[in-house]
Amino acid sequence: MAAKFVIFAACVATALAQYSAPAYKPAYSAPAYSAPKAYAPEPAYAPTPYNFEYSVNDPHTYDVHSQSEYSDGNGYVKGTYSLVEADGSIRTVEYTADDHSGFNAVVKNEGGYKAPSYSAPAYKPAYSAPAYSAPAYSAPAYSAPAYKPAYKPAY
Repeated sequence: MAAKFVIFAACVATALAQYSAPAYKPAYSAPAYSAPKAYAPEPAYAPTPYNFEYSVNDPHTYDVHSQSEYSDGNGYVKGTYSLVEADGSIRTVEYTADDHSGFNAVVKNEGGYKAPSYSAPAYKPAYSAPAYSAPAYSAPAYSAPAYKPAYKPAY
């Protein structure tokens, strides 16, 4: 049996060896990429210091806030802003920012509405709890069922 298998495998290998697989030919050629161009250096601008401030006081919407900021044009910024919170307190934030220390802010809260002290009243039920006696149950009176097989084995 093994000899028949070896002869069959040799016949199949001979048949397949006569026909070579077609060579792969791509439908299009691969695109040619050029080297990336170097980026132009970032232009150097002259320092542009600035200073601004604004404030809003709208009695209809209760929107009250303000801000002021200063920059020397070389990366150092110093400013402050404030706003009136819903509880009437005033939040003031003073901040500085530079290339060395990053952004630093100091927040202050002043004034505002002080919540009243409140203690919950002690719970007192309107009536006393009813007194129930424990129910008395007698044990059930039944006998355990006897086991009876449904069929009788024939051996």
